[in-house]
Amino acid sequence: MTALSACIITLNEADRLGACLDSLAFCDEVVVVDSGSSDGTRELAEARGARVLERAWPGFAAQKQFAVEAAQNDWVLCIDADERVTPELARELEGLVERGFAGAEVGYDFPRLTCWEGVWIRGGTWYPDRQLRLFDRRKGRWKGGKVHEKVRLDGPRGHLAGDLLHESYRDLDDHLRTIQKYTQLGADKLCAKGRRVTFTDLWLRPLVRFFRFYVLGRGFRFGWRGLSLAFLAAHYVHLKYLRRRIQQEAEHAGR
Repeated sequence: MTALSACIITLNEADRLGACLDSLAFCDEVVVVDSGSSDGTRELAEARGARVLERAWPGFAAQKQFAVEAAQNDWVLCIDADERVTPELARELEGLVERGFAGAEVGYDFPRLTCWEGVWIRGGTWYPDRQLRLFDRRKGRWKGGKVHEKVRLDGPRGHLAGDLLHESYRDLDDHLRTIQKYTQLGADKLCAKGRRVTFTDLWLRPLVRFFRFYVLGRGFRFGWRGLSLAFLAAHYVHLKYLRRRIQQEAEHAGR
């Protein structure tokens, strides 16, 4: 049998972390890396038996990689505080552990199911949203900048069927704040690449995103929620490129 470590990064997640930790009871170790919580997150994690480390925020990929390197075991399961492992996925993970991860795979992905305004959105562009979160740290590591971090594997990937549940937004205001934050990070990333924004980026890309969510992904099945999420997805794309366009104009004016 091979031991498994769960790795979580946190910042003021006391209201959601408990359910996450409860779903990880099958893991041999839980490592929580906190970046300055003031709501009792660290105390909650310690009370539930997690090993808690404190570290200033360096960005998503760097913080997650730090947690992976701090783990005692080579096989790691990385999940966020607003996620939890379903019993079905837990059984699959336990099976892999019991077999000592005997296959050729050095990492595994599984579908993530997100809840929005009380409904699990099994469609649109939100599902199956497969996430690579279980891997041998000797063959994989977190890569990326301040946003859109991913695990890069040096070897074959396996696929699991059980869902990872995701309570992504506490409410609509939280969703809108997240859009504000991530569109700025996305615009900054485009800026760092020297990306120039065109009419197509500002207007066609948002329409394509709406069509993908609402029509191709059959988001219409979720009624007003599906329509709202399609609009929010389009708004996200438009706002990211709009922010970059404004930066672009400022750069041009400063020459």
